[in-house]
Amino acid sequence: MVLTLVVMAAVAAGWSLVAGRLERWHIRTPQVMVLAGVVVALVTEAFIDTVNSTVAQHVAEVILAVLLFVDATEVRGGRLFGEEPGLAARALLIAMPLSLALAVVIGWPLLPSALGWPALLVIACIVVPIDLAPAESLVRDRSVPERVRGLLNVESGYNDGIMSPLFLFALVLAGTSSSADTPLEALGTAVPSAVKAVLAGLCFGLLIAWLMNTTERLGWTTDQSRRITMVAAPLLTYTVTVAVGGNGFVAAFVCGIAFRFLRQVAPSQRVKRRVRTPDMQLLEDTAAMATIAMWFYLGNAAVLTLWHGISWQLLLYCLAVLTVVRIVPMLLALTGSSMPWRERLIVGAIGPRGTTSIVFGLLAFNDLPEGDLADTALAAMTITVIASVLLHGPGSLLVGRVPWSKRRATA
Repeated sequence: MVLTLVVMAAVAAGWSLVAGRLERWHIRTPQVMVLAGVVVALVTEAFIDTVNSTVAQHVAEVILAVLLFVDATEVRGGRLFGEEPGLAARALLIAMPLSLALAVVIGWPLLPSALGWPALLVIACIVVPIDLAPAESLVRDRSVPERVRGLLNVESGYNDGIMSPLFLFALVLAGTSSSADTPLEALGTAVPSAVKAVLAGLCFGLLIAWLMNTTERLGWTTDQSRRITMVAAPLLTYTVTVAVGGNGFVAAFVCGIAFRFLRQVAPSQRVKRRVRTPDMQLLEDTAAMATIAMWFYLGNAAVLTLWHGISWQLLLYCLAVLTVVRIVPMLLALTGSSMPWRERLIVGAIGPRGTTSIVFGLLAFNDLPEGDLADTALAAMTITVIASVLLHGPGSLLVGRVPWSKRRATA
């Protein structure tokens, strides 16, 4: 573990020194850290202990809580679903459930026959959520319509928070340490946990935002103290919620939504500095450092997956997840909207997988009983995310050069 930390720190420091140069060659953090993880795993042959460890699981849990909070606070516009709520609602409330269902249906004949539908749902929850890290250049490309970039940003920010309670429910039903024999028993475990999480998230989010607004008006805070408060907020929310038996992930996500509303949206008519970007800087940098660790673990997981062997059925499943499972539901969900068909297709085609899938995959691998289910969940995550890095990184550059329609419309 010490060697792992040394290598991660060294590679991260080396990358930061030449990040600008590498980005001009379209080489970003995911590619660098995955390669470092692969090399270290091959040299040390300690990849099983690194991936399958309590430390890795706890690191993944804390990272996910921080990312959920950050995602919930970064959505633009004063409404819950950003500046295009109609399109965002279609993507999150129609396309995403359809994608989950389609991933389960496709997985039934392609994945090991011993896996039941709860296991297939666990895997679907791992591979369906999108993350914009592998296609970061696309969402910053001004040649791509702002509406497309905005929709992808909102979807990426919210889908992991919406997905996390379903993922944990599926884990319980699939046979974790708190296993349940029926869906009702699993709901009996998941629902009270979710209720506690929503209440805790609302209380912490509103309380922290109110305290920051009040103390800032009184001149009691400093720039540095506000940045530290932002880092402490998701960690405090997550740990307290878990301590009282709630879902820490949901709590961190709800906390971010409540915090953003009272801190940024509600006072927008009275406070000149509407979006407090400097306050978020330390938290965003912390989240960026945390994701570096996840990409490194993905490199370890890639070696472990190759060590176990990969079937053609699993490869076909992962290819379907990145194409059919993403594109078809999105086109169906956007049917009837006034978004041009070309933009609908591009929104469906650009569905990169990243940190959320890695975290969910590591949690499943460490929490599920050893055997086909844990191995298949990790392998599906690894193949899907690495294929997405290769596909959506260079692919996003091509998308940015597409002659976009000039039509302006709303959902």
